[in-house]
Amino acid sequence: MITNVDHDVAARSLAETARELYARGWMEGTAGNLSTRLPHESGHALITASGRGKGRLTAADTVEVRIATGAPVRRDAPRPSAETAIHTALLRLFDDCGAIVHAHPPYATIAAAHAWESGTKAEIPLIRFRDFELIKGFGVRDPAEVAVPVFPNWPRVARIGEDIETHFTGLPPGFPTVLLIAHHGATAWGPDLDSARDRLECLEALCRLRYLNSAATTIQETP
Repeated sequence: MITNVDHDVAARSLAETARELYARGWMEGTAGNLSTRLPHESGHALITASGRGKGRLTAADTVEVRIATGAPVRRDAPRPSAETAIHTALLRLFDDCGAIVHAHPPYATIAAAHAWESGTKAEIPLIRFRDFELIKGFGVRDPAEVAVPVFPNWPRVARIGEDIETHFTGLPPGFPTVLLIAHHGATAWGPDLDSARDRLECLEALCRLRYLNSAATTIQETP
């Protein structure tokens, strides 16, 4: 359940989380972006501004935008993240989406690139995870297996948002609230910023385990 978040509290939380993920090497330089839904009746969200170093982000480096359009509420506001269209697509799709974290954790980013390069390009590839205990971290109905979609990294970011809306619209419940973008990174959402970050951590850990398991299998099969 989403709890209404005060604008100033949300701004400080976004900045703090950005600095934390920068320290982990997941938001290097100006990469990555975060958002929080403001009270539902406002139809607004708070998102990190474009081109700001995440390791030194402050509450002033956030922008209030309209969820319907992604446009800033105030004319004198900083430019919102170039990937605002991804955030607003998810906020429009899911009423229970209270916050979104998009970052570039290395194992998830590599997994997304590999899945896209190995796919047919005619459909959205899915990375399937089975049996790992960490799947429970997504809060899905069946923690035995999940499938994470990998979207193409279009130069026009709005097209990524359109792909996301098309893919998830009408999808039966039970999917994990995470996605990957080829050669780009990972995105997770949840009722609040902490849960979104936790789900991103679980996705990165699963991708790391997948990579290590594949490496171990290769070593065992080498004559």
